[in-house]
Amino acid sequence: MPGSGTPGPGVSGSGVAGAVARPVAGAPGALGSGGAGASGGDDPEGAGAARRFGRAALVTAVLTAVGALLGLVRDQVIAHLFGAGAESDAFLVSWTVPEVSSTLLIEDAMALILVPAFSLAVARGSVRALLRRTLLPMSLVLGCVSLLVIAAAPWVVDALAPGLPDHGLAVDCTRATATCVFTFGFVGYFSAALRAHSSFLAPAAIYVAYNAGIVATMLLLPARLGVRGAAIGVAAGGLCMAAVQAPSLWRRVRAGGTGTPGALVPGVGVALVAPVIVFSLSRQAQVLVERFLAAPLPAGAISHLNYAQKVAQLPMSLSLMLCTVTFPVVARAMAAGDTAAARRRVERDLATAAIVVLLGTAVVVACAPQIVQVLFQRGAFDAADTAATASVMRVYALGLLGQTLVGALVRCYFSAARPLWFPALAMIAGLALTTVSGVLLVRVWGVLGIAAANALGISLTAVLLLAGLGGRSVPVRVPYVAAGLAKLAAAAIAATVAGRLCVSVFADPYPALVFGSFAIAVVFLAVAAALRAPEARTVLAALRRTARTVRTVTRRVADVR
Repeated sequence: MPGSGTPGPGVSGSGVAGAVARPVAGAPGALGSGGAGASGGDDPEGAGAARRFGRAALVTAVLTAVGALLGLVRDQVIAHLFGAGAESDAFLVSWTVPEVSSTLLIEDAMALILVPAFSLAVARGSVRALLRRTLLPMSLVLGCVSLLVIAAAPWVVDALAPGLPDHGLAVDCTRATATCVFTFGFVGYFSAALRAHSSFLAPAAIYVAYNAGIVATMLLLPARLGVRGAAIGVAAGGLCMAAVQAPSLWRRVRAGGTGTPGALVPGVGVALVAPVIVFSLSRQAQVLVERFLAAPLPAGAISHLNYAQKVAQLPMSLSLMLCTVTFPVVARAMAAGDTAAARRRVERDLATAAIVVLLGTAVVVACAPQIVQVLFQRGAFDAADTAATASVMRVYALGLLGQTLVGALVRCYFSAARPLWFPALAMIAGLALTTVSGVLLVRVWGVLGIAAANALGISLTAVLLLAGLGGRSVPVRVPYVAAGLAKLAAAAIAATVAGRLCVSVFADPYPALVFGSFAIAVVFLAVAAALRAPEARTVLAALRRTARTVRTVTRRVADVR
């Protein structure tokens, strides 16, 4: 279950690609280098740069949350219109093309190649020259690849999902989504140029535009198009992503390409790009394995996997927002050689992210049928689909902690000054376990076996990344972190039991969700604090401060009235 599973709530420029395009000690503008961007104690410019970088990360996190919510709305509309059957399965197979395109052209490879080039061009005032030299060749290459995928759509579908019931419909949808190869290339290109100009708002808004474009297209197109309308919506969403960035880039190009290179520096070569690309593709390949194994199963299997994955991964997305916002702190500390500060920040981030994701895991496992019923059970999505999706979602949830740890730890590995192949190798090991166990378990448990294989594979990757971190990047205290995670996992188990008991009291899903979630939160935090789990008392203190603030505001409002 890599990231979003779609080109959805991923964070362009703040995930792996943003981690590699990091401040480098001794480089122009690098924090801790003694240059303009130095973060010395009395350097106001360094402090100002840190604040600007922090604000950029916060804006990215907020827009990521909005994009994730719109992605949920998108999935609700798809479920309402098409349910979970052969038609939606065909569409989801076609969605593999934009998923892979997003990984290569937006999130990682394109950014790693072009961000350094544009940064150097900004510093030299030669942005227009770089555009003239690269834009047309890139357009021709992307156009040819997109046309090739359109022509080869029948063979692409055969390779992705052999035995799919509605092969012809999947081919039609794939031909529509293949246009994303072309548009996503421009999205990645524009994002790289804007980030090099220290402009982060438009690149962070691309997934808001993407999901809004898909939803609007599906609702506006005639119903007779069926799921083909959703595929056309994906194509329209790609256009919206490029359109939301084009005006901002045009203004900067017209201004002559002036700006500051900021914290990004040139010099990222193939030796550094290759490990990141292999890692990203290996992680994305988990979705390919799932759909390949699910294609021969009864109609709806791919759809149940997809809906379960989208809902189950929300706690992971929320937990990783913290790492997105605080990553600049780790990057600056590593660039300045302050490994102790980086270690403290990473250990705190891992504990806090684990609290968020394990709370979410407890809610998902305890309240899965109620969550799916509230979100999706309407229109073509019936009670049988709810039961099947909820079962898959509970199994998927077992791998959420692993997903979060992988997303958080890989930032540390790719903040190093040298290329690291260890994360890619760990991800390949996890993918191998996912594949082998999936082949074996699908024969016994069907679609649940595929979800279980996903959880096993990503958990293995997380264990390998955590065990290997101390000697390769940020020197975290692995035994300390592992002990803290074990305490939080125990609290999550206790909270899940409490939540299941609370949910069983209510027949209506809405009060069951409300009271069940409240019981889970109370039990989780109480047990975590009693076990002295890391950051648990900090979270409780923050909640108490928030409660006091709310009471104060409420009293003041009452006094005014």
